[in-house]
Amino acid sequence: MSLEAVTQSIRKKVEGSTTFGAVLKLDMGDDGVVVVDGRQGPTKVHNENQPAECTILATLADVEAIFGRTLDPMEAFSLGKLQLEGDMSVAMKLSSIF
Repeated sequence: MSLEAVTQSIRKKVEGSTTFGAVLKLDMGDDGVVVVDGRQGPTKVHNENQPAECTILATLADVEAIFGRTLDPMEAFSLGKLQLEGDMSVAMKLSSIF
């Protein structure tokens, strides 16, 4: 799975949905970012790095494992493979992505 595949997967799940009043960023280091902007309707998904109320830090490999259902997001978080910076409630609003 590539950054583009992750972006498309997230886009299919959330783009065009109602707003949730915040920006969530999935930061995969050198592999890039996926930003879910739900400040104004409809929700948008893109790869332009911008400030966010909540940032999820993970490797592309771990994101692929989560999307492939071979790694549970809560397990990834407890193992330190998934880290959160900022407002955790924003991540919880979009828990359906993972």
